[in-house]
Amino acid sequence: MKKQNSPADIPEIRSGQSIDLLKELHILTRDGKLNQDTRRKLKQVYHLYQFIEPLLENAETLVDHGAGKSYLGFILYDLHFKERASGEIVGIETRAELVDKSIALAKKLNFPRMRFMACTVEDSLSSTELPANVDVVTALHACNTATDDAIRFALTRNARHIVLVPCCQAEVAATMRAKKNDSLGKTPLSELWRHPIHTRELGSHLTNVLRCLLLESHGYDVTVTELVGWEHSMKNELIIASKRNHPRKNARERAEAILREFNLEELAPRFTY
Repeated sequence: MKKQNSPADIPEIRSGQSIDLLKELHILTRDGKLNQDTRRKLKQVYHLYQFIEPLLENAETLVDHGAGKSYLGFILYDLHFKERASGEIVGIETRAELVDKSIALAKKLNFPRMRFMACTVEDSLSSTELPANVDVVTALHACNTATDDAIRFALTRNARHIVLVPCCQAEVAATMRAKKNDSLGKTPLSELWRHPIHTRELGSHLTNVLRCLLLESHGYDVTVTELVGWEHSMKNELIIASKRNHPRKNARERAEAILREFNLEELAPRFTY
């Protein structure tokens, strides 16, 4: 009888990785195998971890904001925090049913330094269950303004590092669309978003540009790169910000100028505080 390979024998899986977790994340099949699709997903998970791992040195508190099913938190705990004597990961999510599932999974996997909070964005800003200063804030595939909520939380909690993978950004594009006729009469630049597909694409791009300027105005060094997403999106933008306490002097003024030029001044409270 031909011997079946055990999950530990699969070369793509890192030594010590929780097989039960990989099954829960549907990276491994229930019988512990990788197919072509899940092999690609595993590669993308490790690719994302390569960016985050250097930020975790000496990090005691990582907050995953808008955690959803907390896939990112579980991966980071398994690959980094599990073997450490200290450090915790906190998942913040508004949907209580997802929080309950994450609590159950952490207990099943014996990940004791993971905890989860069911609370609103506003509650998370002032909650005494979290330290005033956190080390790392992550927001993976945070849709639309959820990324901005994570940024506001990170700034409120004096985060040393912020890792963002924005998704489905519609607010800026919607404002551009609503003011399109007015903009066409004000500036020839409005040709950049006259067509609906350009409105969507330019709106998404402007959103991330304004987010980067906001972070720079608060003293963060920002790097932006392309990340191959490991859930559903084919590609995403990865924004990593690290606190350096040297605000870029003209960042806020440039953001305000962009908002004026693109007829988006009503969004100033979101991007220039």
